[in-house]
Amino acid sequence: MSDTIFGKILSGAIPCHKVYEDEQVFAFLDISPLSTGHTLVIPKEPAQTLDALSDESAAALGRVLPRICRAVIAVTGVREYNVLENNGAGAHQAVAHVHFHIIPKPSHGEGLGIGWPARALDQKAGAELAAKLRTALR
Repeated sequence: MSDTIFGKILSGAIPCHKVYEDEQVFAFLDISPLSTGHTLVIPKEPAQTLDALSDESAAALGRVLPRICRAVIAVTGVREYNVLENNGAGAHQAVAHVHFHIIPKPSHGEGLGIGWPARALDQKAGAELAAKLRTALR
């Protein structure tokens, strides 16, 4: 993972505009922001996708994300925002290192634009799927 751009940022080989750092988490401004305040939050642990991340690093991210969101709101004045995390190239992940985007959504068209091709959940299939997921979580 140290060969990714995020690994190079963590090692100091590539500069960034650091927003936050602790023992497990690092946050910095996106160099191609969708809106002012677009911030990336990454674990220091090298993991390509969220499912590969340790519980400890995931918990550290969970503790820090709300604090960084509050800071972005306070500084930008934008109260609406997206928190986005993609896993794998097919899901639009551009850097093979877990990262969360905090993207303010000002009213004037900046920020993240998404489609949401929702469909109905079949009740029988939903019950079966939920049971399988509960089993997988044991």
